[in-house]
Amino acid sequence: NMSESLDFCEPFQDNKAAYVLSNVAEVVERVLMFIPTKSLLRVASVCRLWRNCARRVLRTQQHLTWVSASGPSTTELHSFCSILAEEVEKVFLLPKTVLMMVDCEALTGQEYCYEQSKAKKSRQCMSTAEELNQIFPKGCDIVGIATPGIVLTPTGSWTGAPKEYQEGEAGFAVMLPNTDGVHIKPFHFCKKTISLEAMKEAGLVDNPELRVVVMFIYEAYKSGGARFLSQILEPLTNSKALIAGGLVEGVFYPPRDCCSKGSYGVIGLALSGRKVQGASVLLDQDVGTAKEAEATVRRLKAARIPERNTLGFMFACVGRGQNYYHNQHNVEADAFHKVFPNTPLFGLFGNGEIGCDRIVKDDYTLCNSDSDTLQHEYTTVMTLVHFG
Repeated sequence: NMSESLDFCEPFQDNKAAYVLSNVAEVVERVLMFIPTKSLLRVASVCRLWRNCARRVLRTQQHLTWVSASGPSTTELHSFCSILAEEVEKVFLLPKTVLMMVDCEALTGQEYCYEQSKAKKSRQCMSTAEELNQIFPKGCDIVGIATPGIVLTPTGSWTGAPKEYQEGEAGFAVMLPNTDGVHIKPFHFCKKTISLEAMKEAGLVDNPELRVVVMFIYEAYKSGGARFLSQILEPLTNSKALIAGGLVEGVFYPPRDCCSKGSYGVIGLALSGRKVQGASVLLDQDVGTAKEAEATVRRLKAARIPERNTLGFMFACVGRGQNYYHNQHNVEADAFHKVFPNTPLFGLFGNGEIGCDRIVKDDYTLCNSDSDTLQHEYTTVMTLVHFG
């Protein structure tokens, strides 16, 4: 095998390309810039020069990214699960935190299985915990939830129009890098592990650096779920941080060992650090037309959140969407896109919403005191989060 006998790090005078690629850091670095991160980590083992160049290139790849999929799958797998591993291979980023959401129709074992219609054979999602651990790097924090409906922006396009999928197959994975001055910590509590002390440890309480909390409560309709929910929200009500999220169907990652299958809990991400900014508005039951939706979303403009490295999150009630807007499709996602054409939007349709009108910037928080309650129904919480 020619390539095996040709040691990359031996200078070959007769082969100028090999010589340059073994000795000229500037050229190697330029070439490596075109290689996706997972491949970059593989070629870093070629020799010391390549390893050092790969390290420098990695430092430049610190922008959040995502992969998403929707529509009926052509394989036995759910449409998102079938593309996930392949798409992550193409990403120019070493993810430190991953937020995944998929639609869920049925639940079997610890995994979710999906069906497009009751007539079709239900689909199994291949992404078991072990497989997700192989797709994403070691030490990467993954939060994976299943929810009745999904909001996503197509893969790779910052200006792509976001779409609402109230039913059918859809899913996304938002990948966030390790960023200086930004601390993203996952948390997970069930009835056995929830306590004020545990919330302090997670950085949700008594943390002056806390800026944004994104949270998802699962199985909340179970007996004791409502009390559990107020146990979480109570300490956060007076928080200066932006709190947003929804009531979802379940969690598929991380694997849960603490509680029996089918018991309620909460999972989410706590974002701390001065660089993090956020703003949210509540589209309540008074907002009933596309025009009103756009006017409400436009209020987020006042927060002047930087556009770069910012995502939109939409947490909507299953009762909203096209039925709510007299059979008009995609009203709220379109309203967001009209106001923020360069900001990707992700989110869910769930069984309850968490959030209020709030702006969190460098050193101040603006709240609308009328909506100091965080828990809602038949609303949409529209949120901007700047990741530093």
